[in-house]
Amino acid sequence: MPSPGLSILVVDDTKFSSVMIGRALNQVGYDDVRYASTGSEALELLRQRPAQLLLADWLMPEMDGLALTSQVRGHDQQSGNYTYVVLLTGREGSSALAQAFEQGVDDFISKSDMNEQLIPRVRAAERLYRHLQALQHKNASLLQNLQRLQAGNTHDPLTRLGNQRSLLERLDKSLKQLEARGGVLGLLLFNIDNMAALRDSHGVEIQKQLLRTVGQRLEHLVRPLDHLARLDGNEFALITLMEPEHNYNASSYKRLHDALNLKPCRTSAGYFHLETAISMVTLDASTLPVSGEHLVEQARANLAGARSRGRITHLHLGPARP
Repeated sequence: MPSPGLSILVVDDTKFSSVMIGRALNQVGYDDVRYASTGSEALELLRQRPAQLLLADWLMPEMDGLALTSQVRGHDQQSGNYTYVVLLTGREGSSALAQAFEQGVDDFISKSDMNEQLIPRVRAAERLYRHLQALQHKNASLLQNLQRLQAGNTHDPLTRLGNQRSLLERLDKSLKQLEARGGVLGLLLFNIDNMAALRDSHGVEIQKQLLRTVGQRLEHLVRPLDHLARLDGNEFALITLMEPEHNYNASSYKRLHDALNLKPCRTSAGYFHLETAISMVTLDASTLPVSGEHLVEQARANLAGARSRGRITHLHLGPARP
């Protein structure tokens, strides 16, 4: 028995032929059958509601079956639907059939064998269409799952630190905590200036080894409650919350600067020195409201000073400290 809901559109300029085809389809259980006498009428019906199967005469005035198929394929591309096209033809010869297949036709029914071929061909088309439909649903489900995983991913797979998404989420939480409890919020941004040159001269694998080493060194030097993240490329970031009386200045984080700039990193290709610019931005509750994106932009803008001075540059947003 045919599956319920299969939509069939019969296109034939001969009314008698359409009636005979429709009667044969109805007798075996296909109820959703529409009719068009021209290609233009068929396209209008498809715009109103897609069809899963199109049965069309090859030879029709104004627009023949091949031209109609070409129009249908364009419509399918825009709508995301796939219409299985079967042409009714009295034409023979491999060259004609090859031309039709190139135009996007899926199958043929010989008019001389219509009584024997119609229903078996339609049922075969239905099986293929159902299989294609199942694959499309499966692919859509896989894509949705992938998008959910990507949307929920908050870790950098290379260093196992947080990623940019996690950094912005933690910044938002930290800013709310700063507003509620007071204190000082610090954001440190680390940019490894010579990493691109090291990658170009020694390869991507050495770059990965160096980035993992940087992540491990930072993890060993920061407090457990601080949040580390690797951003896109060769940037790392650190979020830290401090008490108001804490001496929050660049010298407090000199150990981070020395660990990344003075101590060489070991790789499978030998030891390499890194040139790391470090920018530090701090603020207290008096500076609020401010967004996490703004803090990151301020830290990046402040990196130029770190490069020129060769040390951590500190920018405090808001009123100057006493």
